[in-house]
Amino acid sequence: MRYPIGIQDFGSLRQGGYVYVDKTELIYQLASTGKYYFLSRPRRFGKSLLVSTMEAYFKGRKELFEGLAIAELEKDWIEYPVLKIDLSGKSYNSLDDLQARLNQLLSPFEEMYGVKNDYPQADIRLNQLIEAAHRKTGRPVVVLVDEYDKPIVDNLNNEDLADTFRSLLQGFYGVLKAQDAHVKLGFLTGVTKLGQLSVFSGLNNLQDISMHFRYTGICGITEKELHDNFDEGIAELADANRLSKQQCYEKLEKWYDGYHFSDGAPGVYNPFSLLNTLNGLKFQKYWFSTGTPTFLVKYLAKGGFTLSDVSGIRVSSSILSGVNGMKPNAITLLYQAGYLTIQSYEEEIDRYTLVYPNKEVEDGFLDSLCEYFTPAVTYESSLSVDKFVNDIRTGDVHSLMRRFSAFFADIDYQIQGKAELYFQNTMYVMLKMMGQQVQVERHTSNGRIDVLIQTDKYVYIMELKRDKDPQDALDQIEQKGYDWPFRADGRKVFKIGATFSTATRRLQDWKVA
Repeated sequence: MRYPIGIQDFGSLRQGGYVYVDKTELIYQLASTGKYYFLSRPRRFGKSLLVSTMEAYFKGRKELFEGLAIAELEKDWIEYPVLKIDLSGKSYNSLDDLQARLNQLLSPFEEMYGVKNDYPQADIRLNQLIEAAHRKTGRPVVVLVDEYDKPIVDNLNNEDLADTFRSLLQGFYGVLKAQDAHVKLGFLTGVTKLGQLSVFSGLNNLQDISMHFRYTGICGITEKELHDNFDEGIAELADANRLSKQQCYEKLEKWYDGYHFSDGAPGVYNPFSLLNTLNGLKFQKYWFSTGTPTFLVKYLAKGGFTLSDVSGIRVSSSILSGVNGMKPNAITLLYQAGYLTIQSYEEEIDRYTLVYPNKEVEDGFLDSLCEYFTPAVTYESSLSVDKFVNDIRTGDVHSLMRRFSAFFADIDYQIQGKAELYFQNTMYVMLKMMGQQVQVERHTSNGRIDVLIQTDKYVYIMELKRDKDPQDALDQIEQKGYDWPFRADGRKVFKIGATFSTATRRLQDWKVA
């Protein structure tokens, strides 16, 4: 089988004999029932191939669709003028970068449809183009925008530049509504809905299909599509990894399935990782190898979140839709970028529960957290993972706390915001990386345990305080009875009161009972 890894052009895919998972029935549904659409999907999820397929369809390239569902549905195969605007493949570090890219995209169309470029403004040029294309061909125009949000996403940490891009793009995309009489269909796609309310404020008739049940499988690969299209390849993958075919299907599901873009919708596989696994005959974190979410990790850390609560967090529908596009919530970013997905929905209280979709995402995201929170562990011999693990397993609590103290002394320059939360999150990431059973903010009947570590022999209960005597923290453990649930299970319980200094921003002292 020929796997279309990195191929985003529909014509090249079909003419090259690559395997294609047929999405054309859904494309026909879009074309025949509406006019303006928006779709959000994670990176490397097939958005560009979808846009290219739509481009070929609206250009009437019937020969490319032989044997596909749309060949039986479409009878006319009318060729429409198509303006494809792709903002991917470039970094946007200044206004000049965006203006140059728009000029690069619009100039060939202006030449094609005989439009004289008399204006520097991209929105005026697009306005003229749509009118000219309709006039010259006698048919309304199809406008397809790929990665509409990339200039804004590239600059979420630069609010002034992001706002400048948002203002320019608002006028640019707003042309679609102003030229409604000349437009057959408008389709915009990107990773996020960042700034949707401002960027698309003029397009109040835009239909967002990102969480529409009917279109959950328009990108990605469903379980049925996996069996129907890749059974031969999975047999080969199973042999290469000494698995039965059933075991191979189960492992693929654990690693790459689990994306749910609507409540109750079937799970979707990450196509990039799936195709690379079938091609390379090896299970790896392919999606993460193409780019780690460094910005998202920093954004999450600044947002004051307890990292252990990220998977399993419950949020309203407004969080998922990114209503506050000017200052997006970190959970909004994690969901729309594909690091969290829908597990369930409670309609009566409008609450979605979000979880990591699969093993690749959970493990890869933990790796990214480690790079940010625990860089010293990877290269300092005195802070090696093995020594932390040995302290925990042998019950050497004072050695463990000395090691934590040395570690935090090395990285205090990174601390942002509330010190206790930073240390909680750092301990959580470190201990998860070490394979330990760890919880932070563990709820009990009388309060919440700051850090709880459990092994087969030991239980470590840690209370964190700032600028106080560690005895105060130890007293809270006793008064709240945090150790009560563990008194009868036979393991040794260590109660640890620790304090951080605001002045030094370090782990200052601790007491153990």
